[in-house]
Amino acid sequence: MLDVKDSLKRLAWTTDHHFLHIQAQHEFMRAWAIQFELAYTDMRVIQLALQLANDHDHLIRFTTAYEAVYQYEYAFVAGGLAGFNAEFAGQLQDYHDAAEALLGVISELQPAKT
Repeated sequence: MLDVKDSLKRLAWTTDHHFLHIQAQHEFMRAWAIQFELAYTDMRVIQLALQLANDHDHLIRFTTAYEAVYQYEYAFVAGGLAGFNAEFAGQLQDYHDAAEALLGVISELQPAKT
């Protein structure tokens, strides 16, 4: 598989920090949107690596987990805190579970530490 350890690390960081940002009900900020776009790029690089490695199982699980998180993050990036809350009020646990599932798949893909 292509070396995507930096993409995995950045996507994990962004997933965790974006959840914590929304959970704390912090307002939207420009840096958040930039991180959102960069995370999407990292996701696509990881998908490409999984496709090239012919790792169909991880590709499906990774993509499904990413898409579950994406819906929450997109609501925030598109509508700010008010937009997120209008669409997902009362669903923070679902968002948390989606983020944890994505972080779990990312952890499986990270190279073993020696």
